[in-house]
Amino acid sequence: MSRFEVNVKKKQRLTGAERRVQLMEIGREVFAAKGYEPTSIEEVAQRAGVSKPIVYEHFGAKEGLYAAIMEREMDDLVARVSSSITEGSPRRRFEGAVLAFMAYVKDEPAGFAVLTRDSPLATARRGLTRVIDDLAHRVGDVFRSEFERAGYPSKVAPIYANALVGMVTQVGHWWAAEGKSFSTESVARHVAALGWMGLRHLPKAPSLPAREQGVDGKPSKTKSARSAPRAKSPGR
Repeated sequence: MSRFEVNVKKKQRLTGAERRVQLMEIGREVFAAKGYEPTSIEEVAQRAGVSKPIVYEHFGAKEGLYAAIMEREMDDLVARVSSSITEGSPRRRFEGAVLAFMAYVKDEPAGFAVLTRDSPLATARRGLTRVIDDLAHRVGDVFRSEFERAGYPSKVAPIYANALVGMVTQVGHWWAAEGKSFSTESVARHVAALGWMGLRHLPKAPSLPAREQGVDGKPSKTKSARSAPRAKSPGR
């Protein structure tokens, strides 16, 4: 049973709020299965047992229904991840965020599909991109405080936050499509270990590997990553 499902008896009249939730729930399933373009208001209305004008009354158009569903899914995902990083050591908070994300992918496959499938450009920018931005901002706050404590420049924290959130999002895509032989807990542990071990060995001033020759044919003066100064790793 969905977390948003309205439990009503057959043929019982719904209130306006209940009807809105019902239409969003049905719309989410159709959008997840078909994508944005092939989905029609007519199909959503038919599945809900109402006329098309009822759907238009609540959402104005297909774009309005889609945007409402996206907003609800974003709020759910962000709330899950945010609650997982409110306390504990930096490593525990990071692991908790990865596990919360993967739990959402498992518990709400239709919601994750809606967030990541094709959609109108404007709505898409408000969708998954906003989720990644919001999550990266929250994880970035954790990184920023740890970077400052360990002597790293805190201004680079968003780079690592966005990189790690992007990594987790891609793993979520993979797991939903072909990785379900692994439990989400196992996947979360591996992803968290990869991300955290990388942070533990993070150089204070990373640089690209030196080349034998520069673009002008002369020996490159670029320092290698090995020669970069090291500092205490964040969260240690």
